[in-house]
Amino acid sequence: MLMPKRVKYRKQQRGRMRGKALRGAEINFGDYGLIAMEPGWVTARQIEAARRTLAREMKRRGKVWIRIFPDKPYTHRPAETRMGKGKGNVEYWVAVVKPGRIMFEIGGLTEDVAVAALKQASYKFSIRTKVIAKHEIGVEEAAE
Repeated sequence: MLMPKRVKYRKQQRGRMRGKALRGAEINFGDYGLIAMEPGWVTARQIEAARRTLAREMKRRGKVWIRIFPDKPYTHRPAETRMGKGKGNVEYWVAVVKPGRIMFEIGGLTEDVAVAALKQASYKFSIRTKVIAKHEIGVEEAAE
């Protein structure tokens, strides 16, 4: 499971997810990518489940790049606890994902295998995603 080795502060506030992704919005390593279409938090478990699905679908061919990292702690108070007494304990880690962010990239595969693998991985996330090719990004921006 992905998580930071150490952090400056143990607990964080929730923050806001306004706007589009500025960084990580281009395919830099592979040929095909999985792009986020809406904002949300992606948990470390979801990332690991998608990575395993990609590895299984690709049958140990090609290469996978994980472009997101869960560096935000998610805290949770125990059930049936009275109000107050401070912030809850860290339960798991999440990655903040904005629309346009490339979450996964894969390369070294044929188009049909790559698209099928990324499509299977997309089912593991709680946000809407889309499979795109490296040559499609410029065309998509020109259409808007």
